[in-house]
Amino acid sequence: MRQYDDPVEVRRGEAEDPDQFLWRGRLWKVRAIVAHWVETGPWWQGRGDDGAVSDPVADLVAERELWRVEAGRGEQETYGVFDLSFDWTDGRWQLVGCLD
Repeated sequence: MRQYDDPVEVRRGEAEDPDQFLWRGRLWKVRAIVAHWVETGPWWQGRGDDGAVSDPVADLVAERELWRVEAGRGEQETYGVFDLSFDWTDGRWQLVGCLD
């Protein structure tokens, strides 16, 4: 899977899952949700030598939600598997991986 860090615009469906996304000027329609998970931030980096957490609230908020989706473009047979990330800290969507 190729790694990316590209901003994308995402339209959510009724279940709040990604339904469509705009990446590099092209609209992709989600055909299937392959997987969905949440990743927490690197909480261990905020600990001092004594093990105390410098900002426990920031550690809890620093998570992102990821969806692995199969998506295609229009009626063409062009499709791929994409990892879309939603960062709860700043409300931003990114495409973080692609297998086509």
